[in-house]
Amino acid sequence: MLRGIKAVIFDMDGVLIDSEPLWRRVMIQSFNEIGIPLTEEDCKTTTGSRFIEVIKYWFEKYQFHTLNPKDFEDLVVSRLCELIKIEGKLMPGVIKVLDFLKNKSFKLAIATSSNEKLLKTVITELNIQSYFHTTCSAEYLKYGKPHPEVFLNCANNLGVIPSQCLVIEDSVNGVIAAKAAQMKVIVVPDEHNFNNPKFSIADYKLPSLTLFISN
Repeated sequence: MLRGIKAVIFDMDGVLIDSEPLWRRVMIQSFNEIGIPLTEEDCKTTTGSRFIEVIKYWFEKYQFHTLNPKDFEDLVVSRLCELIKIEGKLMPGVIKVLDFLKNKSFKLAIATSSNEKLLKTVITELNIQSYFHTTCSAEYLKYGKPHPEVFLNCANNLGVIPSQCLVIEDSVNGVIAAKAAQMKVIVVPDEHNFNNPKFSIADYKLPSLTLFISN
């Protein structure tokens, strides 16, 4: 799967850090506090999207106009950052994969829909910043995933053409974005979404990053 590849680009949430359960806890708490009855299933429907777009979606659905979406985003992200400092943990196999790729001299990057504050919190708290040549957030881009812009920016920063990049993702939006960027994609879905037919467009599918090196 690494033939012809010069760079590996990682999604962050759900790939490097086991943050999706933390996201859902904070989202449910925060949305319910303002009267929007978000559930676990509701949270899963927007996985891979920029959080500001998630907020605008639910605010519009419930005709909620009391809070500014950006202010609400800042509140939720701050809560999530504090939770990550207490409970944040790497996904299984991450360090082994990063060490393997670093020793093989691949260029490494992160391309995430999450904002810059959360990105910096994750790589600092988990002490993985030294592995990456560049990190890219979609926070200030015109488009978020499933648009390929964040992946194309990563490739440009690395000085590698898109077709020589391999992306590791866990969401449908992320896989679509990577394929649209003309990159190879490994999807590592959570167990509940592993058989989602939408992942058929990925080049490879693994149940865990722990199996990456053996493939």
